[in-house]
Formats: sequence, C-alpha cells, structure tokens
Amino acid sequence: MLFLFHFPVSGLHSQPTNRILFIFDDSYSMYAPWNSNIKIEVAKKIMGEFLDSLKGLPNLELALRCYGHTTFIKPERNCKDTKLEVPFAKANINALKIKQRIQKLEPLGTTPIAYSLGESAADFTPCSSCRNIIILITDGIEECGGVPCEVSAELQRKGIFLRPFVIGVGLDVKFADVFGCMGKFYDVSNEANFKDVLNLVLTEAISQTTVEVDLLDLTKKPTETDVNMTFYDANTKQVKYNYLHTLNHRGNPDTIILNPTISYDLMVHTIPPIEKKNITIQQGKHNIISVDAPQGYLKLELDGPLSKYFPTCVVRRQNDMNTLNIQDFGKTDKYIVGKYDIEILTLPRINLNDVEIQQSTTNTIKVPTSGNAYITKVGAGYGSIYTDDGKKVTWVCNLNKNLVNEIIYLQPGTYKLEFRYDGVKETIGTLERKFTITSAVTTNIKL
Repeated sequence: MLFLFHFPVSGLHSQPTNRILFIFDDSYSMYAPWNSNIKIEVAKKIMGEFLDSLKGLPNLELALRCYGHTTFIKPERNCKDTKLEVPFAKANINALKIKQRIQKLEPLGTTPIAYSLGESAADFTPCSSCRNIIILITDGIEECGGVPCEVSAELQRKGIFLRPFVIGVGLDVKFADVFGCMGKFYDVSNEANFKDVLNLVLTEAISQTTVEVDLLDLTKKPTETDVNMTFYDANTKQVKYNYLHTLNHRGNPDTIILNPTISYDLMVHTIPPIEKKNITIQQGKHNIISVDAPQGYLKLELDGPLSKYFPTCVVRRQNDMNTLNIQDFGKTDKYIVGKYDIEILTLPRINLNDVEIQQSTTNTIKVPTSGNAYITKVGAGYGSIYTDDGKKVTWVCNLNKNLVNEIIYLQPGTYKLEFRYDGVKETIGTLERKFTITSAVTTNIKL
C-alpha cells in the first residue's frame, strides 16, 4: 500500500471524533501538465489511493466540498461555484463515496477559495465532541477578490474549525506566504511528494501528537530561542524537518508537529552546535525534547572613529584550532556558555585566549580602529612591514611587489618598513622607513 498508518485503536476511541472536510480544487487550471499527466488526473489517482487507506480508521468522519467544477470559466467567472458534494459520514462509508465523486470531476471554472471557506462553515453540523479539520487541495490562489486569510481567521475564532491544512499542487514556492496566513501550507512539487504530504497531514490532523523543544539555560528553564533546528531520520540520516525555534506569545516554546512513527536525531545549530540522538515521539501525547543550550553574547566593536576598514575574527573553542565562527566587527553573535580563543584578523594579529561567554550576558571586545599606511613607490620591489619594540623585530605583512601605490590597514603603533627596488642588486640598497599609525588617520610613506 502507498499509505500506511498505525494509530492505536484504544487511543483513538478515547479521543473526540475527527471530522475532515476536503476542499478540492477543480478549477480549469487543473488541466495543466504536471509530472506524468495533467494535474487533475494525478490528483485523482493519489487521492483515490489515499482515501482507500482511510476506510479502517476509527473516530474519523470525512466530507468533500469542491469548487470550480460546475460552471465553465468563460464568458465570465462564477465566483460562487462551490458545493458540498459529499456530506459528513464515517470514513468506512465516505472514503469510497468521495473517491467515486472525485473520479467524475472535470475542471471547468475559477478559484473562489474565500467563498468556499465561508460556505464550509455550514458543512460542519453541530457536534460537542468533534475536532473539525479542513484540508484544502489547490493549484492556484484566490481569483475572485476574496481574502481567504480573513475568512479562515474569523471561522477559527468562532471555533468552526481548527487551523486548516493547505496543500499546494505544483504551485510556485512564493505562494507559501499567501497561504501561510490562512493555514499550515505544504508545497507539493511532485507526485511522490504529494503522497508524503498527505501522509504527514493526516498524522498531524488526527493523531494529536505534539512536540516542543525546550532549549534550557543554566537554570534549566526553556528561555533560549531563535536558533535553527534540524531533525534527521535517525535510521536513514535524511533531513525530515527544519524549524527556526520560536517562543510563542506566552513566552513558551512553540508547539510543532512531527511524524511519530520514526526516530530522530536533532541538531540544534547553536555555536557550537548541539546534537541529540535517537529521539522517539510518543503518539497522541505532548512530547517535550529538552536540550541544554545556555547561551550568551559576544560583541565586537571598534574603539575609535569609524573607518572604512572593519576587521573580522576567528572564534574557536578554548585550546582547539578548529574554526567555529567567523565574526565581523560591528556584529553580535550568540555562543554556548564557556571559554573561547579569538584571533582578530587585524594587522598585526590580535590573539585573545580564554574569552568567557556567560549566560544571557554580553561580553564586549573592543580593539582600536585601524589607521592606514599609504605607501608610494616609483617601481616594483620587495618589502615588508615590522613592529620593533627595541627588543624584537616582528614581521607584520609583505608589500605587493607590483603595486606602485599601496594602502595597508594597521593597528595604532610604531612600525618600520624595509624595502629594496627590484633593479637594485646590492643588499646595502635596502630602504628603511619608520612611521607611526594613528586610528582612522592616513600616514604617507614615500620610498
């Protein structure tokens, strides 16, 4: 079978009745080519197989509303072209009825999504122990001037149905924002993806399996957030979900839906990243995944006048040469609490070891604004810049042999430049210039 669902019967009997209304797009655009056939034929085939898999599920009722299927789009649009084709009944009865009705559909008209949503309110007859769910399957956006998002929000506020699921068949990904305010949007790019999405939507709609990821601070409170999380299939190692962790309007970790039939490896993309393996999700329950992720901030600033030159730095774990992050000055980045070694890529280099990041605090590192040495030559030659503290001469950088005019950004301090023109073949022809660099000031050096 193409669709396999394993829901514990005892668990489902203790739950409210799930009522799923399919709103099916049968507008003229469903004649468009898509993968192995035209959209309508692909949708009929996959929906038929999907409906066959629902017949044995308890506590489930199904209904079908269609739009764009009774009036031809020309000479004018019929923006009330929507109809409840199969009223609610148990899945073991209606799965076949809906399949048979869909097989007879012929795309004709336009796309009145907002009006169809509004009309669907009457499809859900009064029921005190029902969860009302809409699955909208469409290949286009609203064409009748309605505002689906407003209609959906109003009916959700009235408790008519839960947040709808929207399956976009062969839609441009840019329409995700259009449908995102109306419900939870899924982009179906091909036939195989269509099957997977229907599987996932059903799981989300009726299993009531929810997940929250608690990113814990040092006090074990779930206050950390705004970091990307990747869920991998623990067996195949394939990426299943990518979410940016969010705290909801109540300040709690937002609830997400995961398929409970597989185990996961979780990668939280903090700096450095945190991994948690072999996570199992209990179906029909609210699951909490706790991850220790206490974080603080590293802020890099220039101490002095602003300059065109902003250095960057390499951040590494303490006593570890592997690069964790490249952070530019003027930025603030978040890190897991602990100690780090920082190499600031100024000239000369500045190395700071044991830089500590503490929970929810900002460690600000300031370095002087660089000045620049403007070096003028009359021809090609070899040269280098050094620091000289009277005890030790330390190399800073080499000059570009082929440049006549060269700018080098240097930290404030005293330097010397050693240079010999290419045509000079005697060591005694070495030229030396001593100079001082001041923040954000140009120092001219002539050779």
